Amino acid sequence: MKNKHDTYNTLFHWHNFKLNLVVEGMVVGALAGLFVVLYRFLLEKTEVLTSKIYVLQKQNNYLILVWFIVLALLAYIVGIMIKREPMISGSGIPQVEGVLLRRLNMNWFRVIVGKFVGGVLAIGAGLSLGREGPSVQIGAAIGQGFSRIFKRIKIEEKYLITSGASAGLAAAFNAPLAGVVFALEEVHKNFYPLVLLSAMSASLTADFVSKNFFGLKPVFNFKNLYILPLNQYIYLIVLGIILGVLGAFFNKMLIKTQDFYISKKWLPIEFRPMIPFLIAGVLGLFLPQVLGGGHDLISSLVEGKYTINMIFVILVIKFVFTMLSYGSGAPGGIFLPLLVIGALTGNIYGSIIAKYFQIDSHYISNFIILSMAGYFTAIVKAPITGSILITEMTGSFNHLLPLTIVSIISYVVTDILNFEPIYEVLLERMLNKKGNNEFCGDKSKKVLLEIAVCLGTELDGKIVRDIKWPKNALLVAIKRGELEIIPKGNTKILAGDYLIVLVNEYEAPKVKCMLKEMAEKLLIDNVSNH
Repeated sequence: MKNKHDTYNTLFHWHNFKLNLVVEGMVVGALAGLFVVLYRFLLEKTEVLTSKIYVLQKQNNYLILVWFIVLALLAYIVGIMIKREPMISGSGIPQVEGVLLRRLNMNWFRVIVGKFVGGVLAIGAGLSLGREGPSVQIGAAIGQGFSRIFKRIKIEEKYLITSGASAGLAAAFNAPLAGVVFALEEVHKNFYPLVLLSAMSASLTADFVSKNFFGLKPVFNFKNLYILPLNQYIYLIVLGIILGVLGAFFNKMLIKTQDFYISKKWLPIEFRPMIPFLIAGVLGLFLPQVLGGGHDLISSLVEGKYTINMIFVILVIKFVFTMLSYGSGAPGGIFLPLLVIGALTGNIYGSIIAKYFQIDSHYISNFIILSMAGYFTAIVKAPITGSILITEMTGSFNHLLPLTIVSIISYVVTDILNFEPIYEVLLERMLNKKGNNEFCGDKSKKVLLEIAVCLGTELDGKIVRDIKWPKNALLVAIKRGELEIIPKGNTKILAGDYLIVLVNEYEAPKVKCMLKEMAEKLLIDNVSNH
């Protein structure tokens, strides 16, 4: 019997697995949805339990010491888990992208267990981390596990991992469209039809599962929202610029915080989480609003519970605590904390212009929503995902235009400041750590790469025989819409084509990097000529 990974089977399955992707995407989506639902449920219960513990501490002071001992033990447990399985540290999204690039290996079972347990302990204890990163990685690991158990070919596994990641985000935030767009815009960085097909199947299924448990209401149930008048859009430009600058600052400080932990040679990896765990214990007594992801904090901002001075204090402490929490390597994401920081910034901005520029205070809630999208875009540099995510989380499509405007402006600002997307930076740091920047793969196994050809690049308009192809890579097909072309020497490659290239698994990352540069890097000559 032929090996599942030989050339024949790789090519054979390429033409016969469209329907499989839909069905398997739904299965992976259902499994990921169930795991993330359980994850969300346990997080909610642990956060309620933690709140009750702090109330008891204020009534019985002797419990404070007991609680700090418990926090230290939990921190040590999480630290040991991170040391034994480094792939569970932090968000998990950079790890998923590294796996899809075949530059990182992931043990799917250990990641599911470690990320699940570690995330519940860390976020439940009050660390300023979000559930979305772990949900994405857990979903991706489920997709990989499904592929390994049923012995799918490598290219199919790639789609299943993406499907699981998309499903994880959809179930985490009740945002199926954001889950799909996230897979396309952030994880794969192109809108390839097969990715769309599998991710949408998984994302919609996971969202259906999630809503059966948590209901149909959006994550942020904003009430009495008013539509911002067009003559007030000038304030969106200023807001976008501010969020772009602050987003770049967030990225810079996150990296510096990681460097801070690494520079402390006397502090082993397993003891790093103790810093944010013990700080959480202190903050729980004096400022419990900054604990956890911050979902309730955003809801309280809309209700106008805090003065502008108090909001500023919460913003500063939430920012610093998020840096210390994530920098320690504890399992947890930055999606929700950065949305909270964005919301706080928008509240302050809206309050200031309402006070000094005579804008109706009803519109402060609008600026809270817009700032979440703009801040997300500035940090992650995924404007479409940010706009759709906030739209789905708030359940209001009336703000799509201002959301998009703020997102685009903040994106342009971070581009001018020359800041890279945070997940790409974190991935590169991960790969460079301890010389771990090596390609993963087996020389005896074959994989198919899909490369999107962009307008004005080296491959656009070129004849196949005139292109200097990487060694040990074979162009086997060109996808042009629904048409699949068998390439010949005189076949012309056009912008919008998808190149299907056969290569052995070991050399796949290197070949893909070379081809992506040829297919995506704009030629100055082409730009000037047009």
